[in-house]
Parts: sequence; C-alpha cells; structure tokens
Amino acid sequence: MSTKAGAIRGLYAIIDSTYIAPDNFAAVARNILKGGCRIIQVRVKGFPIEDIMEEIREARDAVVSGGGIFIVNDSSFAALESGADGVHIGQCDGSPEEARRILGAHAVIGVSTHNVREALEAEANGADYISFGPVFPTRTKKDADEPKGLAALTEVADAVNIPVVAIGGITVATAHEVLLCGASATAIISDILLSGDIAGRVAAVISAINRPHG
Repeated sequence: MSTKAGAIRGLYAIIDSTYIAPDNFAAVARNILKGGCRIIQVRVKGFPIEDIMEEIREARDAVVSGGGIFIVNDSSFAALESGADGVHIGQCDGSPEEARRILGAHAVIGVSTHNVREALEAEANGADYISFGPVFPTRTKKDADEPKGLAALTEVADAVNIPVVAIGGITVATAHEVLLCGASATAIISDILLSGDIAGRVAAVISAINRPHG
C-alpha cells in the first residue's frame, strides 16, 4: 500500500476535460492548489491520451511543485509516462494488481466502486482507496449509475478499512454531509470547475468540510 494513501482526505479535486481544455490543465491545477486542495486528479475523455501527454505532464509538475498528489484517471500507462503519483481506475480499466505491477509499490491506486461487493473486492485486491458513487445526481458523467444516496455511502464506508472518496453531484453545500457518513474525502468536479473562481470555490469547500460537527 502506498504511504501517500493516508493523505486521501478532505477535498479531492478532479480536472475533467469535459469542462477544461487540456492546455488549461496546469493553470487550473495551480488555482486548485491556491485554494488549499492538495489532491488533484486529471480525467481525460474524448482525447487520445498520448496526444495530450505534454499537457498532463505540465499539470503534474504544477501539482507536485505545489506539494500535492497527482492522479491520472483510467490509464496506468499514462500515469507512468507522466510521472503521476498514481492512477484511478474504473471497474473496466484493469485490476489494482495490474496497476501496481506497472506503477510500483509506492504508487497510489484508487478504484471506482458502486456497492459493498465492489468496495470489498477492491480493498482485497490492493487498492489504496476507493471512490463510491454517484452519491447524488451528477451532470458530469452522462452514463452514470443511479444515485446511491447517503445510506449506501455509510454502508460502504463501514465495510472497508481504506479511505473512501465520495463522488457524484457533490457541491459546497453537501461536502460536509458526505464526510459525516464516513467518507474520508469528497471528490468535486463541476461545482469547482464551473464556478468562475476556482481558488475561491476550493477554499469555500474546504471551509465547509472543516466546520465543526453538529
């Protein structure tokens, strides 16, 4: 297991090519860092990833130089080529064991899950953390599953011993709520990327996450 897995907590920001052009990845990453977030994933959809490797490397350099953890979505080979800290894979993107063989013992390996069975399987197969969702309706993924809800998030968080990242339709208004259900972190995409003030929205989310319980 990666020694960086313990840092998967708080806000987990995702830069998605649905909203951000690849040549803006690094600038957006710097704004996210400015707002206080130190976990950033780049998710590339609709582009041959080999064609934008330079942009991914630039984003990686921005994140690492800012003291953050940089994750690439879907492709272990892209994570390796870009020098990323790790990869986040879906249910159809290979296994955590395969990702570990490609990226090495110190890489951060995350797996998307949608139920307790998938969560337990990912943990048993060596994932450092899992994401779970969509918790709420989401506009980012057109083929997303039906929303799972907070009760299902609580069930998954109680079932595993690795960090759980809640994902799907989460906003500054609901970021604290998912952590109360046992998630270690909350992934946010459109609520940050479409805000008009990325650094400010990141800071607002972190403030919401850190407010006292009760």
